Amino acid sequence: MAESQPGSGDAMATALRARGERLTPQRLMVLEAIQGCGHQTAEMIYERVRAVYPYVNIATIYRSLAWLKEQGLIAETDLGTGQIEYEYIGDHRHHHLVCLKCGGREEFADEMVEPLAAGLRERYGFEPRLDHLAVFGVCSHCRGADVAGLTTPDR
Repeated sequence: MAESQPGSGDAMATALRARGERLTPQRLMVLEAIQGCGHQTAEMIYERVRAVYPYVNIATIYRSLAWLKEQGLIAETDLGTGQIEYEYIGDHRHHHLVCLKCGGREEFADEMVEPLAAGLRERYGFEPRLDHLAVFGVCSHCRGADVAGLTTPDR
């Protein structure tokens, strides 16, 4: 399991309990398994937890992931693979550009989506939860290849 990071482990448990939340051992194991490991599927998280606690079942993993998402600690996103991936977000909120041609991924800062969130609040009175977006398109490398005539568009 990943080593504790600043803001995780005991400090995280204390903060959650101070808010009146119940941090079960299973939830803590899932949180520890996902921290510092980037994007993971539920099955990947299950295998990491099961290596330490062999009696855990996949339903517990899914329930824990749902609870951690409610708490704003993790995000779930489909980055174009057709599978939901989970990532610990903590204080490092970010989003992804995903190229539809080469599958490349690039992170972009949360500050980029704040104008969108503000516009949605102002125009619709809607409070968006923009935890972890995937924006699909064509990267500059693939666009350059298209412009140079090196690839043909899929039609």
